[in-house]
Amino acid sequence: MAASKPVEPQSGTGLPRWQVALMVGAPILIGAGAVYLWNRSRKKAKKGKRNGERKTPEGGASPVPKQEKPDGDPEAMNPLDRAQAAKNKGNKYFKAAKYEQAIQCYSEAISRCPTEQKGDLSTFYQNRAAAFEQQQKWQEVVDDCTRAVELNPRYIKALFRRAKAQERLDNKKQCLEDVTAVCILEAFQNQQSMLLADKVLKLLGKEKAKEKYKNREPLMPSPQFIKSYFSSFTDDIISQPLLKGEKADEDKDKEGETAEVKESSGYLKAKQFMEEENYDKIISECTKEIETRGKYAAEALLLRATFYLLIGNATAAKPDLDQVINMQEASVKQLRANALIKRGSMYMQQQQPMLSTQDFNMAADIDSQNADVYHHRGQLKILLDQVEEAVGDFDKCIVLRPDSALAQAQKCFALYRQAYTGNNPSQVQTAMDGFEDVIKRFPKCAEGYALYAQALTDQQHFGKANEMYNKCIDLEPDNATTYVHKGLLQLQWKQDLDKGLDLISKAIEIDNKCDFAYETMGTIEVQRGNLDKAIDMFNKAINLAKSEMEMAHLYSLCDAAYAQTEVAKKYGLKPPTL
Repeated sequence: MAASKPVEPQSGTGLPRWQVALMVGAPILIGAGAVYLWNRSRKKAKKGKRNGERKTPEGGASPVPKQEKPDGDPEAMNPLDRAQAAKNKGNKYFKAAKYEQAIQCYSEAISRCPTEQKGDLSTFYQNRAAAFEQQQKWQEVVDDCTRAVELNPRYIKALFRRAKAQERLDNKKQCLEDVTAVCILEAFQNQQSMLLADKVLKLLGKEKAKEKYKNREPLMPSPQFIKSYFSSFTDDIISQPLLKGEKADEDKDKEGETAEVKESSGYLKAKQFMEEENYDKIISECTKEIETRGKYAAEALLLRATFYLLIGNATAAKPDLDQVINMQEASVKQLRANALIKRGSMYMQQQQPMLSTQDFNMAADIDSQNADVYHHRGQLKILLDQVEEAVGDFDKCIVLRPDSALAQAQKCFALYRQAYTGNNPSQVQTAMDGFEDVIKRFPKCAEGYALYAQALTDQQHFGKANEMYNKCIDLEPDNATTYVHKGLLQLQWKQDLDKGLDLISKAIEIDNKCDFAYETMGTIEVQRGNLDKAIDMFNKAINLAKSEMEMAHLYSLCDAAYAQTEVAKKYGLKPPTL
């Protein structure tokens, strides 16, 4: 799809990527290329034994409950016994939904409890917080849970109850720190706490990304990225080389004709700059063509919109795309279809799949013989888990363009995904045979090797996957994402951390604008326990993000790492490291 980094499909692990970054040994398969590569690890999220909501008060503090003494004669009881008796009475009121009376009893227990009995005292505060929670007195919940945690820093119930209250108070940062501590203490075995962490991380990421993206400086991606983007189109007029007659500015007669062409051919100059990889000048030259209403104004609008999308300025791209799409001249049919593909891809990045689907369908109606429409719509269908329809679109593309190696490879990918998720071994083998056929017929299609390598990694054929990545590198030595994937393969295959990091560092050396490399490096550094370095890597990726949605995801990873640093400082809690 024309989008630089389409919407991520549901992870095969069922784990949010922030959590994968915290867990040791979980394969990290993150997307690259024209298709956002699918995370298909066999590991499943383990549903913990403590999935029920923590609503009830308790008798003892975590982690080691104390034995309760039975109610007795108040006169014969010591202070701790009296406190326990008051707590027990409060529990009865709590179970009867008489929360005000329960609070009074828990308050009595707190006042009677000797201060040196920290475990019991923390339980009483936590129980009173549970009663306040039922009354939706969120600040009181936070206050009592804070006292409980001060007395017992690893008190899971108190930490989680405080996290929920902080969420209600819209204190997302404090909520995240508490729920991060809970996740680590529970070794990521409780779905309830994991879901809260995921929810808060997404909310924080969206808030930060909205503000950052609004004020970001547009950034031109690397030449390799731009060339890869345009290579996904075969029927795109604006990405075709200049024709022989179009290059004539310098060759024309200097007595006037050259000056006339230079004045009115901003689009032709922009195309020349494309060939020279002088991409920073393209938008301004297209603007000249548009403002002078030159011969190539329609093409200039589409080219300018395309580069607005490449620098992450969808707001500026949309009016240009709209204008091209609304043109009714028969001569611009191909341009309209291309504009619809790009607007549809933009909508998908913005998580508007219905609008995206409408644009792709309209493009097919306008130019039914345009192979690019079916190719990119096929990728959209993969992202929407409509695999059969995706295969149908790739078949249409192949009929129109039998030499489209990319469509052939992505069809195999779609068939493989369908077979894999359907747990159909014979169809998986058929898809793998299809990859073999593609790389045999199209030995110069790097994407074919890359997608095949992903499938081979799934099947744990690591050695052959490594060979496929080597083929990619031979064909495209400047493709940074291939080095990243090969680095991840070393981690999964040989647990060779040094070699994996060397390959990812090589990717950054090749393309210092490769956000995927920084993101992956940050994820690995989280696993290694190098949180400050991880945060630095995530921040670099954030500055390179090409869409607000992508930026929100990266902020989630960064915030998850930062929360860990705060939890480590406060409670001395760290997850296991590589």
